[in-house]
Amino acid sequence: MSWVLTILGIVALIVLHELGHFAVAKAVGMRVERFSLFFPPTIARIKRGETEYAIGAIPAGGYVKITGMNPEELEDLDPEATRRAYYNQAPWKRIAVIVAGPGVNILIAFVLFWAILLSGSRNGAISLGNLDPSLNPVKTSTAVLQIEKGAPASTTLHQGDRILTVDGRAVTVESARKAIAAHACAGSLRDGCRAATPVRLTIRRDGRARTVSIYPRYDSEAHRMLLGIAFGSIKDYGAFAAASASLSVMWHATWGTLTGFAKALTSSKTRSEVSSIVGITKTAHETVVAGPGLAIVFLGYISLVLAVINLFPFLPLDGGHVLWSVAEKVRGKRISLAAMYRFSSVGIVLLLFLVINGVSNDIGRLGG
Repeated sequence: MSWVLTILGIVALIVLHELGHFAVAKAVGMRVERFSLFFPPTIARIKRGETEYAIGAIPAGGYVKITGMNPEELEDLDPEATRRAYYNQAPWKRIAVIVAGPGVNILIAFVLFWAILLSGSRNGAISLGNLDPSLNPVKTSTAVLQIEKGAPASTTLHQGDRILTVDGRAVTVESARKAIAAHACAGSLRDGCRAATPVRLTIRRDGRARTVSIYPRYDSEAHRMLLGIAFGSIKDYGAFAAASASLSVMWHATWGTLTGFAKALTSSKTRSEVSSIVGITKTAHETVVAGPGLAIVFLGYISLVLAVINLFPFLPLDGGHVLWSVAEKVRGKRISLAAMYRFSSVGIVLLLFLVINGVSNDIGRLGG
Protein backbone atom coordinates (compact mmCIF):
# COMPACT_ATOMS: atom_id res chain seq x y z
CA MET A 1 0.00 0.00 0.00
CA SER A 2 2.86 2.40 0.80
CA TRP A 3 4.29 1.94 -2.71
CA VAL A 4 0.88 2.72 -4.20
CA LEU A 5 0.65 5.94 -2.18
CA THR A 6 4.21 6.87 -3.21
CA ILE A 7 3.54 6.45 -6.92
CA LEU A 8 0.17 8.19 -6.69
CA GLY A 9 1.81 11.18 -4.96
CA ILE A 10 4.47 11.58 -7.65
CA VAL A 11 1.91 11.07 -10.44
CA ALA A 12 -0.31 13.72 -8.83
CA LEU A 13 2.53 16.28 -8.97
CA ILE A 14 3.03 15.56 -12.68
CA VAL A 15 -0.67 15.70 -13.49
CA LEU A 16 -1.23 18.95 -11.59
CA HIS A 17 1.84 20.56 -13.24
CA GLU A 18 0.53 19.72 -16.70
CA LEU A 19 -3.00 20.66 -15.69
CA GLY A 20 -1.70 24.16 -14.94
CA HIS A 21 -0.40 24.50 -18.51
CA PHE A 22 -3.58 22.93 -19.90
CA ALA A 23 -6.08 25.08 -17.99
CA VAL A 24 -4.40 28.41 -18.78
CA ALA A 25 -3.84 27.47 -22.46
CA LYS A 26 -7.56 26.75 -22.77
CA ALA A 27 -8.40 29.96 -20.88
CA VAL A 28 -6.42 32.21 -23.26
CA GLY A 29 -7.82 30.48 -26.36
CA MET A 30 -4.91 28.31 -27.50
CA ARG A 31 -5.56 25.00 -29.26
CA VAL A 32 -4.52 22.07 -27.05
CA GLU A 33 -3.96 18.92 -29.12
CA ARG A 34 -2.99 16.48 -26.38
CA PHE A 35 -2.83 16.10 -22.60
CA SER A 36 -0.61 13.12 -21.76
CA LEU A 37 0.35 11.47 -18.50
CA PHE A 38 3.78 9.89 -19.07
CA PHE A 39 5.62 9.68 -22.38
CA PRO A 40 5.01 7.56 -25.54
CA PRO A 41 4.52 4.87 -26.67
CA THR A 42 0.87 5.56 -25.91
CA ILE A 43 -1.02 2.74 -24.21
CA ALA A 44 -4.43 4.41 -23.88
CA ARG A 45 -6.13 7.43 -25.39
CA ILE A 46 -9.50 9.10 -25.65
CA LYS A 47 -10.53 12.24 -27.58
CA ARG A 48 -12.89 14.88 -26.27
CA GLY A 49 -13.49 17.79 -28.61
CA GLU A 50 -10.21 18.94 -30.15
CA THR A 51 -8.05 17.48 -27.35
CA GLU A 52 -6.75 13.92 -27.02
CA TYR A 53 -6.16 12.63 -23.48
CA ALA A 54 -3.51 9.90 -23.32
CA ILE A 55 -1.43 7.70 -21.01
CA GLY A 56 2.11 6.79 -22.07
CA ALA A 57 4.18 3.73 -21.24
CA ILE A 58 7.25 5.57 -19.93
CA PRO A 59 6.53 6.95 -16.41
CA ALA A 60 9.05 9.79 -16.53
CA GLY A 61 6.79 12.83 -16.67
CA GLY A 62 4.01 14.11 -18.85
CA TYR A 63 3.25 16.84 -21.33
CA VAL A 64 0.66 19.10 -22.92
CA LYS A 65 0.87 19.47 -26.72
CA ILE A 66 -0.26 22.94 -27.77
CA THR A 67 -0.57 23.67 -31.49
CA GLY A 68 2.30 25.80 -32.81
CA MET A 69 4.79 25.36 -29.97
CA ASN A 70 7.39 25.08 -32.74
CA PRO A 71 7.31 28.06 -35.15
CA GLU A 72 8.04 25.72 -38.07
CA GLU A 73 4.63 24.07 -37.54
CA LEU A 74 2.81 27.25 -38.52
CA GLU A 75 3.40 26.74 -42.26
CA ASP A 76 1.27 23.57 -42.39
CA LEU A 77 -1.71 24.69 -40.29
CA ASP A 78 -5.16 25.73 -41.47
CA PRO A 79 -6.14 29.39 -40.84
CA GLU A 80 -8.17 28.70 -37.67
CA ALA A 81 -5.44 26.55 -36.09
CA THR A 82 -2.83 29.13 -37.11
CA ARG A 83 -4.81 31.90 -35.40
CA ARG A 84 -4.89 29.93 -32.14
CA ALA A 85 -1.31 28.59 -32.34
CA TYR A 86 1.07 29.16 -29.43
CA TYR A 87 3.61 31.24 -31.36
CA ASN A 88 0.91 33.49 -32.79
CA GLN A 89 -0.24 34.57 -29.33
CA ALA A 90 0.91 37.67 -27.49
CA PRO A 91 4.06 37.07 -25.38
CA TRP A 92 2.13 37.63 -22.12
CA LYS A 93 -0.26 34.81 -23.01
CA ARG A 94 2.62 32.44 -23.76
CA ILE A 95 4.35 33.36 -20.50
CA ALA A 96 1.11 32.83 -18.54
CA VAL A 97 0.63 29.36 -20.04
CA ILE A 98 4.22 28.30 -19.39
CA VAL A 99 4.51 29.72 -15.86
CA ALA A 100 1.22 28.07 -14.87
CA GLY A 101 2.84 24.61 -14.64
CA PRO A 102 5.66 25.50 -12.23
CA GLY A 103 3.27 27.92 -10.53
CA VAL A 104 0.97 25.04 -9.59
CA ASN A 105 3.95 23.12 -8.15
CA ILE A 106 5.04 26.14 -6.09
CA LEU A 107 1.48 26.55 -4.81
CA ILE A 108 1.34 22.84 -3.88
CA ALA A 109 4.59 23.15 -1.90
CA PHE A 110 3.31 26.22 -0.07
CA VAL A 111 -0.04 24.65 0.81
CA LEU A 112 1.56 21.41 2.06
CA PHE A 113 4.18 23.21 4.18
CA TRP A 114 1.55 25.59 5.55
CA ALA A 115 -0.81 22.71 6.42
CA ILE A 116 1.98 20.81 8.23
CA LEU A 117 2.85 23.79 10.44
CA LEU A 118 -0.78 24.61 11.10
CA SER A 119 -1.57 20.99 12.03
CA GLY A 120 1.26 20.75 14.59
CA SER A 121 2.73 17.58 13.02
CA ARG A 122 5.95 16.78 14.94
CA ASN A 123 7.79 14.89 12.22
CA GLY A 124 6.61 17.30 9.55
CA ALA A 125 7.66 20.42 11.47
CA ILE A 126 11.07 18.96 12.31
CA SER A 127 11.58 18.07 8.63
CA LEU A 128 10.78 21.65 7.64
CA GLY A 129 13.27 22.83 10.24
CA ASN A 130 15.89 20.65 8.54
CA LEU A 131 15.15 22.34 5.21
CA ASP A 132 15.39 25.81 6.74
CA PRO A 133 17.95 26.19 9.56
CA SER A 134 16.51 29.61 10.40
CA LEU A 135 13.18 28.00 11.25
CA ASN A 136 13.03 26.61 14.78
CA PRO A 137 9.66 24.87 15.11
CA VAL A 138 10.58 23.32 18.48
CA LYS A 139 10.05 25.04 21.85
CA THR A 140 11.66 24.03 25.15
CA SER A 141 9.50 21.51 26.99
CA THR A 142 9.79 18.34 29.07
CA ALA A 143 7.58 16.62 26.50
CA VAL A 144 9.07 13.79 24.44
CA LEU A 145 9.66 15.17 20.96
CA GLN A 146 11.50 12.24 19.37
CA ILE A 147 12.54 8.74 20.38
CA GLU A 148 15.62 7.09 18.95
CA LYS A 149 14.92 3.74 17.32
CA GLY A 150 16.09 0.87 19.53
CA ALA A 151 16.80 3.20 22.47
CA PRO A 152 15.85 2.25 26.07
CA ALA A 153 12.78 4.51 25.90
CA SER A 154 11.55 3.16 22.55
CA THR A 155 9.32 0.45 24.04
CA THR A 156 7.99 2.54 26.92
CA LEU A 157 7.59 6.20 25.99
CA HIS A 158 5.53 7.75 23.20
CA GLN A 159 5.99 10.99 21.29
CA GLY A 160 4.09 13.69 23.13
CA ASP A 161 4.45 12.16 26.61
CA ARG A 162 5.15 14.96 29.09
CA ILE A 163 7.68 14.09 31.79
CA LEU A 164 6.49 15.46 35.15
CA THR A 165 9.04 13.95 37.57
CA VAL A 166 12.29 11.99 37.41
CA ASP A 167 12.98 9.73 40.39
CA GLY A 168 10.25 11.49 42.33
CA ARG A 169 11.37 15.09 41.69
CA ALA A 170 9.71 17.66 39.47
CA VAL A 171 12.03 18.60 36.63
CA THR A 172 12.94 21.05 33.91
CA VAL A 173 14.61 19.84 30.72
CA GLU A 174 18.06 20.45 32.18
CA SER A 175 17.38 18.87 35.57
CA ALA A 176 15.77 15.84 33.87
CA ARG A 177 18.95 15.28 31.84
CA LYS A 178 21.09 15.58 34.98
CA ALA A 179 18.88 13.17 36.93
CA ILE A 180 19.06 10.57 34.16
CA ALA A 181 22.84 11.04 33.82
CA ALA A 182 23.28 10.50 37.58
CA HIS A 183 22.55 6.76 37.26
CA ALA A 184 25.65 4.55 37.11
CA CYS A 185 26.42 1.47 35.02
CA ALA A 186 25.87 -1.94 36.61
CA GLY A 187 29.44 -2.93 35.71
CA SER A 188 32.43 -1.18 34.20
CA LEU A 189 31.80 2.04 32.33
CA ARG A 190 31.64 1.28 28.61
CA ASP A 191 29.55 2.29 25.61
CA GLY A 192 26.07 0.79 25.82
CA CYS A 193 26.31 -0.46 29.41
CA ARG A 194 23.01 -0.60 31.26
CA ALA A 195 22.36 1.31 34.49
CA ALA A 196 22.24 -0.60 37.76
CA THR A 197 18.95 1.05 38.70
CA PRO A 198 16.08 2.26 36.51
CA VAL A 199 14.99 5.84 36.05
CA ARG A 200 11.47 6.26 37.46
CA LEU A 201 9.45 8.70 35.37
CA THR A 202 6.03 10.15 36.06
CA ILE A 203 4.55 11.10 32.70
CA ARG A 204 1.31 12.59 31.46
CA ARG A 205 -0.20 10.81 28.45
CA ASP A 206 -3.67 11.49 27.04
CA GLY A 207 -4.50 13.60 30.09
CA ARG A 208 -3.62 10.88 32.61
CA ALA A 209 -0.54 10.58 34.84
CA ARG A 210 1.32 7.28 35.03
CA THR A 211 4.67 6.03 36.32
CA VAL A 212 7.14 4.02 34.22
CA SER A 213 10.65 2.70 34.83
CA ILE A 214 13.40 2.62 32.20
CA TYR A 215 17.02 1.49 32.45
CA PRO A 216 19.20 4.12 30.69
CA ARG A 217 22.38 3.19 28.80
CA TYR A 218 25.74 4.90 28.69
CA ASP A 219 26.64 6.76 25.49
CA SER A 220 30.39 7.22 25.02
CA GLU A 221 29.95 10.13 22.59
CA ALA A 222 27.64 12.07 24.90
CA HIS A 223 29.67 10.92 27.96
CA ARG A 224 26.53 10.28 29.99
CA MET A 225 23.54 8.02 30.55
CA LEU A 226 20.72 8.43 28.01
CA LEU A 227 17.17 7.19 27.51
CA GLY A 228 17.35 7.95 23.79
CA ILE A 229 14.80 10.78 23.69
CA ALA A 230 14.80 14.39 22.56
CA PHE A 231 12.94 16.94 24.66
CA GLY A 232 10.69 19.64 23.26
CA SER A 233 7.33 20.29 21.67
CA ILE A 234 6.19 21.84 18.42
CA LYS A 235 5.31 25.52 18.47
CA ASP A 236 1.74 26.52 17.78
CA TYR A 237 1.46 28.33 14.45
CA GLY A 238 -1.42 30.56 13.48
CA ALA A 239 -2.41 30.86 9.82
CA PHE A 240 -0.23 33.92 9.13
CA ALA A 241 2.80 32.65 11.06
CA ALA A 242 2.58 29.29 9.26
CA ALA A 243 2.39 31.10 5.91
CA SER A 244 5.45 33.23 6.70
CA ALA A 245 7.43 30.21 7.89
CA SER A 246 6.42 28.24 4.79
CA LEU A 247 7.69 30.99 2.49
CA SER A 248 10.97 31.02 4.42
CA VAL A 249 11.35 27.25 4.00
CA MET A 250 10.58 27.54 0.28
CA TRP A 251 13.23 30.21 -0.19
CA HIS A 252 15.91 28.15 1.60
CA ALA A 253 14.94 24.99 -0.31
CA THR A 254 15.05 26.88 -3.63
CA TRP A 255 18.46 28.36 -2.87
CA GLY A 256 19.68 24.94 -1.79
CA THR A 257 18.49 23.44 -5.08
CA LEU A 258 20.27 26.09 -7.16
CA THR A 259 23.54 25.85 -5.24
CA GLY A 260 23.27 22.06 -5.21
CA PHE A 261 22.93 22.04 -9.00
CA ALA A 262 26.05 24.20 -9.32
CA LYS A 263 28.01 22.00 -6.89
CA ALA A 264 26.96 18.85 -8.74
CA LEU A 265 28.67 20.17 -11.87
CA THR A 266 31.97 20.74 -10.07
CA SER A 267 32.06 18.25 -7.19
CA SER A 268 32.25 14.47 -7.67
CA LYS A 269 31.12 13.99 -4.07
CA THR A 270 27.93 15.99 -4.69
CA ARG A 271 27.34 14.15 -7.99
CA SER A 272 27.51 10.82 -6.15
CA GLU A 273 24.47 11.92 -4.12
CA VAL A 274 22.33 12.83 -7.16
CA SER A 275 19.30 10.57 -7.77
CA SER A 276 17.09 9.90 -10.77
CA ILE A 277 13.33 9.30 -10.64
CA VAL A 278 14.14 5.77 -9.41
CA GLY A 279 16.02 7.02 -6.36
CA ILE A 280 13.49 9.76 -5.72
CA THR A 281 10.65 7.22 -5.75
CA LYS A 282 12.56 4.96 -3.34
CA THR A 283 13.17 7.88 -0.97
CA ALA A 284 9.54 8.93 -1.27
CA HIS A 285 8.48 5.40 -0.31
CA GLU A 286 10.70 5.53 2.79
CA THR A 287 9.10 8.81 3.87
CA VAL A 288 5.60 7.36 3.40
CA VAL A 289 6.56 4.46 5.66
CA ALA A 290 8.04 6.92 8.21
CA GLY A 291 4.71 8.69 8.64
CA PRO A 292 2.34 11.19 7.01
CA GLY A 293 4.09 14.33 8.30
CA LEU A 294 7.44 13.49 6.75
CA ALA A 295 5.79 12.17 3.57
CA ILE A 296 3.83 15.40 3.04
CA VAL A 297 6.94 17.55 3.54
CA PHE A 298 8.89 15.39 1.09
CA LEU A 299 6.09 15.64 -1.49
CA GLY A 300 6.03 19.42 -1.10
CA TYR A 301 9.82 19.57 -1.42
CA ILE A 302 9.79 17.48 -4.62
CA SER A 303 7.02 19.70 -6.02
CA LEU A 304 9.13 22.79 -5.32
CA VAL A 305 12.27 21.25 -6.86
CA LEU A 306 10.25 20.25 -9.93
CA ALA A 307 9.17 23.89 -10.33
CA VAL A 308 12.70 25.26 -9.85
CA ILE A 309 14.30 22.89 -12.38
CA ASN A 310 11.52 23.52 -14.90
CA LEU A 311 12.23 27.25 -14.69
CA PHE A 312 15.87 26.86 -15.76
CA PRO A 313 16.18 29.09 -18.88
CA PHE A 314 16.84 26.33 -21.41
CA LEU A 315 14.49 24.89 -24.04
CA PRO A 316 12.52 22.66 -23.91
CA LEU A 317 12.13 23.45 -20.19
CA ASP A 318 9.44 25.94 -19.18
CA GLY A 319 12.02 28.57 -18.26
CA GLY A 320 13.39 28.48 -21.81
CA HIS A 321 9.98 29.32 -23.27
CA VAL A 322 9.58 32.18 -20.77
CA LEU A 323 13.05 33.55 -21.58
CA TRP A 324 12.41 33.71 -25.33
CA SER A 325 8.93 35.18 -24.95
CA VAL A 326 10.41 37.96 -22.83
CA ALA A 327 13.27 38.41 -25.34
CA GLU A 328 10.76 38.69 -28.20
CA LYS A 329 8.76 41.32 -26.30
CA VAL A 330 11.91 43.36 -25.56
CA ARG A 331 13.34 42.98 -29.08
CA GLY A 332 10.04 43.62 -30.81
CA LYS A 333 10.33 40.68 -33.20
CA ARG A 334 10.56 36.91 -33.13
CA ILE A 335 13.79 35.14 -32.17
CA SER A 336 14.97 32.47 -34.63
CA LEU A 337 14.56 28.86 -33.55
CA ALA A 338 18.22 28.18 -34.35
CA ALA A 339 19.35 30.93 -31.97
CA MET A 340 17.09 29.61 -29.22
CA TYR A 341 18.41 26.07 -29.44
CA ARG A 342 22.04 27.13 -29.77
CA PHE A 343 21.71 28.99 -26.46
CA SER A 344 19.80 26.14 -24.82
CA SER A 345 22.04 23.31 -26.00
CA VAL A 346 24.70 23.89 -23.32
CA GLY A 347 22.20 23.90 -20.46
CA ILE A 348 20.38 20.83 -21.75
CA VAL A 349 23.66 18.91 -22.10
CA LEU A 350 24.50 19.74 -18.47
CA LEU A 351 21.04 18.65 -17.28
CA LEU A 352 21.27 15.41 -19.27
CA PHE A 353 24.68 14.80 -17.71
CA LEU A 354 23.16 15.05 -14.23
CA VAL A 355 20.17 12.87 -15.20
CA ILE A 356 22.46 10.15 -16.57
CA ASN A 357 24.65 10.49 -13.48
CA GLY A 358 21.58 10.10 -11.25
CA VAL A 359 20.44 6.97 -13.08
CA SER A 360 23.96 5.55 -12.79
CA ASN A 361 24.01 6.26 -9.05
CA ASP A 362 20.64 4.56 -8.56
CA ILE A 363 21.73 1.49 -10.51
CA GLY A 364 24.79 1.28 -8.26
CA ARG A 365 22.64 1.60 -5.12
CA LEU A 366 20.16 -1.02 -6.31
CA GLY A 367 23.06 -3.33 -7.04
CA GLY A 368 24.40 -2.88 -3.50
